[in-house]
Amino acid sequence: MAKNQRDKDVETTESTGLSRRGFLTRVGVGAVSVAAAKSATAQPTSRAQALPATELSRITLNINGRQRQVLVEPRWTLSHVLREELGLTGTKVGCDRGECGACTILMNGVPRYSCLTLAVEAEGVEIVTVEGLMDRENLGPTQEAFLTEDAFQCGYCTSGQIMAVEGLVRNNPDPSVDDIRTGVSGNLCRCGAYAHIFAAAQRAAAERQGVGGES
Repeated sequence: MAKNQRDKDVETTESTGLSRRGFLTRVGVGAVSVAAAKSATAQPTSRAQALPATELSRITLNINGRQRQVLVEPRWTLSHVLREELGLTGTKVGCDRGECGACTILMNGVPRYSCLTLAVEAEGVEIVTVEGLMDRENLGPTQEAFLTEDAFQCGYCTSGQIMAVEGLVRNNPDPSVDDIRTGVSGNLCRCGAYAHIFAAAQRAAAERQGVGGES
């Protein structure tokens, strides 16, 4: 078999000047040369440029009715910007991973964890923090309800609880007990003051309707 192949190679060489082995060698070299040429002349593939994590961007946030301009890194959370950059420390950071609810704020009237929200996502959104519920030095109705019903102990979760209840009563003026339980289910109280928190939510809803809470 090998002898027959050699005989064919000899015949091919005599008729064309190129053996089978030489032909395959030249084809291989040619392919490598073409690939090398393409590699040398190819342009880089265009792709979207990712913003470096540490590069500052100027954004405008609507917080408690005021436009606030701030320089932020794309990776910064809204909770970080509120507390560390703007000094609104009423928003607490507990778990920092969306489990405890201490950082709850309102975005377009809906309770949201600010530790899971990037600051750059919040442009063009109406943000309300616990400070925004006050009328100058006077507490807002939901804050007053928590004070009246003694709906806190250590107090660390309280601002988040207040914002969860505020969002609830804004969207549901007459919540049932089950509605309240659902409304604050994303907010943990390490002291277990839930009965008082539910009472505060009922009072806040009543105050919002102008009925007045029970004594």
